[in-house]
Amino acid sequence: MITSIVLIKTAVDRVPEVAEQIAALEGVSEVYSVTGPHDLIALVRVRQHEELAEVIPARISKIPGVTSTETHIAFRTYSQHDLEAAFSIGLDS
Repeated sequence: MITSIVLIKTAVDRVPEVAEQIAALEGVSEVYSVTGPHDLIALVRVRQHEELAEVIPARISKIPGVTSTETHIAFRTYSQHDLEAAFSIGLDS
């Protein structure tokens, strides 16, 4: 699974509508409304790199109100859930 983090700038008056439209897209797992220089952050999860082009420039960028995107592809995922699972291997509860 390939995960990318998409930083999105939107028209100020369209943030909630744009967020809902992005969240409804196939391949988008989560959308966050955030503070700072970007308005939204979307997590996109796909099986192949080629699918990123279908989701980000072909769909997200074409939603009315999206003014720009910046995409970061994750090399590796670290999470509290993964750490707990690793430390519990072989332990009886």
